[in-house]
Amino acid sequence: GGRGHLGVALEVFEDLGLDDIAIAAIAKGPERNAGRERIFVAGRSNPVKLEPRDPLFYFLQRLRDEAHRYANSAHRQKRSRALSRSILDDIPGVGARRKKALLHHFGGPNAVSQAGRADLEAVDGISKTLAGKIYDWFYPDG
Repeated sequence: GGRGHLGVALEVFEDLGLDDIAIAAIAKGPERNAGRERIFVAGRSNPVKLEPRDPLFYFLQRLRDEAHRYANSAHRQKRSRALSRSILDDIPGVGARRKKALLHHFGGPNAVSQAGRADLEAVDGISKTLAGKIYDWFYPDG
């Protein structure tokens, strides 16, 4: 937050032609203590001073905290999805259930890729036809 983010936000809003929207940024105070935040407003060189018990100050703190919570939550979800993604997600006919069964049976995507057709057929939910497709996915030249 603070002056730096305010400058970037102003540039983005200007690029989008949104010149008539008031923008403010809130920065944590010295030693990052809550209650000592500084509020920067576009067009002012010095931060606005609000009393810690001012309802507007409390509202701005809550708004900032919710924005951080949302951004952090979205980041964690994205990272979690990326970590759970594997080569198995690209194989036609292998959805979440079959992927789970393959990983449970073999222990990991590398072991699945090294499995033979008969080994793949031994997995619950994997038919002979699908086992062939999975094998061919990893070994297209036979």
